Amino acid sequence: MATLQDIGVSAGINILSAFVFFIIFAILRLQPFNDRVYFSKWYLKGLRSSPARGGAFAQRFVNLDFRSYMRFLNWMPEALKMPEPELIDHAGLDSVVYLRIYWLGLKIFAPIAVLAWAVLVPVNWTNNTLEMAKQLRNVTSSDIDKLSVSNIPEYSMRFWTHIVMAYAFTIWTCYVLMKEYETIANMRLQFVASEARRPDQFTVLVRNVPPDADESVSELVEHFFLVNHPDHYLTHQVVCNANKLADLVKKKKKLQNWLDYYQLKYARKNSQRIMVKLGFLGLWGQKVDAIEHYIAEIDKISKEISKEREEVVNDPKSIMPAAFVSFKTRWAAAVCAQTQQTRNPTQWLTEWAPEPRDVFWSNLAIPYVSLTVRRLIMHVAFFFLTFFFIIPIAFVQSLATIEGIVKVAPFLKVIVEDKFMKSVIQGFLPGIALKIFLAFLPSILMVMSKFEGFTSISSLERRAAFRYYIFNLVNVFLASVITGAAFEQLNSFLNQSPNQIPKTIGVAIPMKATFFITYIMVDGWAGVAGEILMLKPLIMFHLKNAFLVKTEKDREEAMDPGSIGFNTGEPRIQLYFLLGLVYAPVTPMLLPFILVFFALAYIVYRHQIINVYNQEYESAAAFWPDVHGRVIAALVISQLLLMGLLGTKHAALAAPFLIALPVLTIGFHHFCKGRYEPAFIRYPLQEAMMKDTLESAREPNLNLKGYLQNAYIHPVFKGDEDDDDIDDKLGKFEDEAIIVPTKRQSRRNTPAPSRISGEDSPSLPFSGKLV
Repeated sequence: MATLQDIGVSAGINILSAFVFFIIFAILRLQPFNDRVYFSKWYLKGLRSSPARGGAFAQRFVNLDFRSYMRFLNWMPEALKMPEPELIDHAGLDSVVYLRIYWLGLKIFAPIAVLAWAVLVPVNWTNNTLEMAKQLRNVTSSDIDKLSVSNIPEYSMRFWTHIVMAYAFTIWTCYVLMKEYETIANMRLQFVASEARRPDQFTVLVRNVPPDADESVSELVEHFFLVNHPDHYLTHQVVCNANKLADLVKKKKKLQNWLDYYQLKYARKNSQRIMVKLGFLGLWGQKVDAIEHYIAEIDKISKEISKEREEVVNDPKSIMPAAFVSFKTRWAAAVCAQTQQTRNPTQWLTEWAPEPRDVFWSNLAIPYVSLTVRRLIMHVAFFFLTFFFIIPIAFVQSLATIEGIVKVAPFLKVIVEDKFMKSVIQGFLPGIALKIFLAFLPSILMVMSKFEGFTSISSLERRAAFRYYIFNLVNVFLASVITGAAFEQLNSFLNQSPNQIPKTIGVAIPMKATFFITYIMVDGWAGVAGEILMLKPLIMFHLKNAFLVKTEKDREEAMDPGSIGFNTGEPRIQLYFLLGLVYAPVTPMLLPFILVFFALAYIVYRHQIINVYNQEYESAAAFWPDVHGRVIAALVISQLLLMGLLGTKHAALAAPFLIALPVLTIGFHHFCKGRYEPAFIRYPLQEAMMKDTLESAREPNLNLKGYLQNAYIHPVFKGDEDDDDIDDKLGKFEDEAIIVPTKRQSRRNTPAPSRISGEDSPSLPFSGKLV
């Protein structure tokens, strides 16, 4: 059980850690040789160049202006200066709305913290319930717990204060959420209306194309849309299974990097040839000339790539029953993406195509019929992952309860005799241990999402974020409360009648606030401060710069700006929303720590988004309904837990008045879902028509087909010298109006003829335009 002293030691360690991180960052960011790491966003935009090469040798690498070091925190006000509209132009709407999640936390919890400390803390503090329980029933507690609802005796009328505060917190949270939802929905519509032309605005992804014995997938797709969208269909690109080819291209790139490395090394050594061993990690095996070996390997894999590319292009089995279909207008694409195409709802499934850089190409090759099975498997796997992770979580909780351990394991007493060591163990170690356990979780969840078959990076991240949130809810929050409460009150459980156990749990749940306070400081204070160092990208950049960089293009590729990481960042934010809303009426002591997190994270991530992060895609804040829903879920959980807690405290008169809160909150959620969510899942036809009309007036001679022709070709084919031939074989065609009817033998001819087939219809005496 952490005491005020333990919390103070933990706060000191984490504040000192954050301050050290900021000082190190302030020094590193001023050095010219780190410029590309800490300002990579500006380099990618072409708005910043490498520091001048002239001057003294030392000045090329080290900043000798000592006055600049005195202003080591000036990056904080600089990060706040860029106005939001300019930030949207600079970093995109996704990044700005992500920042607004932190700002939402400040808007919700700042008034709640003031109200809770002004009203609830005095009500809780002016009791002696825990002191009496400690003497009579041997219940473990600390001074911090005296600020919580645990310190109020059973049957007390003071619980009415917590009921009133719960209503006030709920009303304020819902009000702020509604205003924010409305603001972001308007921002999204305005962003989409003012956004420059993009291929995904005109394109839909068509999946589960039914097989046809007489026509290829490309011919079938064209005929279908010529018949059903005759005035709007423009072109299409079939989806091919190029996963093996992509692996070969990736392998060739790695070999090329090694060749570049050894050639540069050879150039530095002038005439000395470089030998390498072919065994595992170069530790044993035959010795060969490194340059000759990698040249031979690259030549070998290049032949494999050419062979595989030819197979992908010519083998019908490589063509998947899916295609990217583009239309002449945004309006037509919106109609197609948001409507059912046939009477069979399982065929010709259409959805908005992701923007080209958002497409996760390897999953497009997964047969649609297998997606349900894959997702079922991942649901089961995630259940077991969540369940078995309770074991290390319980271990972490044992670290947080030294006093409880001593009661059942006296031989460990020698470890905690020193007061400072005890404070470090209880106030710092549990939080850092839990953070280490969670370090590998995001990668596991992302692999699971990829296995499920989602076709865009944004949808992969949203799915991984959802699972990370559920995992945090079950393991980090519920498991920490339940296992921790049971362990802390183990002696009390063993020495009292079973009907008293619920009361003990009711007292113990608020006591876990001390553990979450330590976790917030480790993860939300020191962890966020450490984010700004960009330690891994910094090390990797200098390693690449030392061994691989030869040209300016190489130097640009060595930069790794990263992105905001929605799949990890957003669930972490939601854990803080959950903790804040749950403990606001129970243990207000936790709220100031959460406020520090939101304020610090907002500044740090604003700086990173302005100067470093380069978002991989732009979804126009499509993730916001998920954010809103999770805050609502946290609000309902807090209400249910408070209701259960008051039940254990025998507040029979007050507790029933909480029943209306979850009902009202869920009703509010449905109102927001119906009022604002359509802006995030549909594209209004009125907006699409307005944008089409303006574009046709401004650019009457726009060659839209040329613009969309190669937008959705697989990346392994881009930049290849045989692109034109590949495009033809994958279903691309020229603009001339060569009209030929379908080759289908078993049915009547399609009224709209094909531009792909090269044969006349057997039932028509001519080939030409049909009128």
